Amino acid sequence: MLIKDIKTCENFKGLDETIICELLHPKNESEHLKMGFSLAYAALDSGKSSIPHRIKDSVEVYYILEGRGLMHIDQESNVLKEGQAVYIPPGSVQYIENIGNSKLKFLCIVSPPWELDNEEIV
Repeated sequence: MLIKDIKTCENFKGLDETIICELLHPKNESEHLKMGFSLAYAALDSGKSSIPHRIKDSVEVYYILEGRGLMHIDQESNVLKEGQAVYIPPGSVQYIENIGNSKLKFLCIVSPPWELDNEEIV
């Protein structure tokens, strides 16, 4: 059984400037997980935003854990709050702004699993 904890997970800054903790990724686990997606935790401080980027060949879903964000996908923008999920189609230019007074915390589910060479800053 593989268990990961957001509180003890090693954080790093992603290409899009969010703080990321990769919880589960089939290529990074010693147990060779058989799963068709990757799962990461991401956070943005109040007033910050991710850099516009796209994941060329993967679907992405953000699930908001805490805070409020203004999600931009191509030409559309919508406010997201705790408990909401948003679907991001492959190849879409996307970024999220933290419009709340506290840290914006969310899960990122990417299918097929996230790969560095599949993401580009625009």
